[in-house]
Amino acid sequence: MFGGVNPKQMQAMMRKMGISQDEILAKRVIIEKKDGEKLIIDEPNVVKIKMQGQTSFQITGEERVESVEVGISAEDIKTVMEKTNCTEKEAKEALEKTGDLAEAIMELA
Repeated sequence: MFGGVNPKQMQAMMRKMGISQDEILAKRVIIEKKDGEKLIIDEPNVVKIKMQGQTSFQITGEERVESVEVGISAEDIKTVMEKTNCTEKEAKEALEKTGDLAEAIMELA
């Protein structure tokens, strides 16, 4: 983009335009998505950029994804079975499908 420009000159030009960059020495960056999934970047390169009153972060590196696993307790299965008179298999399937105790009971009722 700006080939042949000295990095120090580039920093000076950016400062004149009101842009500042600071490197953040991060070990790991974790982004928690609304659906519960996590994006994890180990040993990232992170730069904090301030420009026109806004702060943004530039993150580069290899990402990996951690999905959320729904844990179903034996107590939840027992509760669904008692409230709906269903089998253990039906209770477990309803809990896996809905991810919620009350919704599983309503689905089987």
